[in-house]
Amino acid sequence: MEQRNLTEDEVDLIDDDYASSRLAERQKLAITFADAFLSAQGPPSADVQTRIEEEFNPAELAELGIGLALFHGFSKMLIISGCEPEEMDTTVLAAPGSQPR
Repeated sequence: MEQRNLTEDEVDLIDDDYASSRLAERQKLAITFADAFLSAQGPPSADVQTRIEEEFNPAELAELGIGLALFHGFSKMLIISGCEPEEMDTTVLAAPGSQPR
């Protein structure tokens, strides 16, 4: 399968309503995978998991997962080290099991 980057117009469609956007089904499933991977909400429904596994082979899922883990980890390191740009909005979330201050 040919790989290509998203266009700026396609990137603009990635928001909370991406599932009803004109993005390709493969793109929507990749975003759904990313949302599940990065959230504490747990995995998507069994039906959606099946669709993801039908669309992406194990190597592609590994690549998606590793990429997400790296991007997520590096973003946390950026924040912890205080290297984020001043104009970048950040959100402070309590760690699971911690008590709010």
